[in-house]
Amino acid sequence: MADVILVLNAGSSSIKFSAFDVERGELALVTRGQVEGLFDSPHFVAFNADGEKTGEHAWGDGVRLEHADAIAYLGAYLRGHGAGHRLIGVGHRVVHGGMHFTKPVLTSAEVIDELDRLTPLAPLHQPHNLKPIRIIAERNPAMPQVSCFDTAFHATQNPLAQAFALPASITRKGVRRYGFHGLSYEYIASALPQIAPEAARGRTVVAHLGNGASLCAMSAGKSVASTMGFTALDGLMMGTRSGSLDPGVILYLLDELGMNAREIEDLLYRRSGLLGVSGISGDMRALLASSEECARFAIDLYVYRIARELGSMAAALQGLDALVFTAGIGEHAAEVRRRVCEEAQWWGIELDARANEGSGPRISTASSKVSAWVIPTNEELMIARHTLALIDPARASRDA
Repeated sequence: MADVILVLNAGSSSIKFSAFDVERGELALVTRGQVEGLFDSPHFVAFNADGEKTGEHAWGDGVRLEHADAIAYLGAYLRGHGAGHRLIGVGHRVVHGGMHFTKPVLTSAEVIDELDRLTPLAPLHQPHNLKPIRIIAERNPAMPQVSCFDTAFHATQNPLAQAFALPASITRKGVRRYGFHGLSYEYIASALPQIAPEAARGRTVVAHLGNGASLCAMSAGKSVASTMGFTALDGLMMGTRSGSLDPGVILYLLDELGMNAREIEDLLYRRSGLLGVSGISGDMRALLASSEECARFAIDLYVYRIARELGSMAAALQGLDALVFTAGIGEHAAEVRRRVCEEAQWWGIELDARANEGSGPRISTASSKVSAWVIPTNEELMIARHTLALIDPARASRDA
């Protein structure tokens, strides 16, 4: 019977999952999918490792499905389609590890309580990340669970890169730069030695461009700086998030427009970014296909912000050897990559247009002073690796 690790990534209204076979020489994907639209129109879909749909179910419009119900349905599906497999552990994406959790941990009741106390640092993510951990702990307390943190990869940053210019009394409460998308960056750092050894050893900026977006400056595979800070709202313009904003704008929204904290939260997280600027969509695919001037302006601003922050990351590295694109937009939007590389020509990036339109992974010319790459990320595999390492170190060492 083959052993399997389940990876869960729970959001406010969805649960994404992947299952990995650990009996082979490497962790091998068995199935992946998600339950989305939990509170208004729940929909389940699953795929095998080849991308073929293996399961689907819709509960109908107006149906409310709690996270516990979704976990129960997912468990039943996996048992029904997992003949010959035995679940040996569950890995979870947890957005915030705070100052204490700087590496993945086996999750106990005490750990859950500590992570819950970090909710004020990530109120839109942390409670939902913890729900399936609690549910599984209640239903199957003997099942090993591992929490993997989006902030942990950035723990190597210099204290200067982590500090805000605020009174020490506030800093001691945990108000500092953490950085996010760490599991994605960690995966890229693990893949670089095989794909681009010089980039792995050198000064590399990785652009994680998805619905959420950030840049990470890495020196020899270690995080030096990130565009995201105290929350996953900071830095680059995103699908529906504003990115960096003058704090005075918040005061204006409070004092002059009479908005309260929750209204401002909704504006900055859900109604800004590409969606807010374009007024059309937060989906880059829709904007690239549009002929509307507002869509073009939103893309222009998106590229401009990346180009500016790229300069900031290169300054933190005191130079630049490589640029890596990853995540949904980074992996699939050739036009965005082209425009970012053109804005960065002064760094010495020379784009290979044909390679950029193709599959890569290198999209810069052989003579380019700074190389450019497209590398698909795999946060789920990174979580599975950490989970295996903690629940079965000997086998993880053999598989490494």
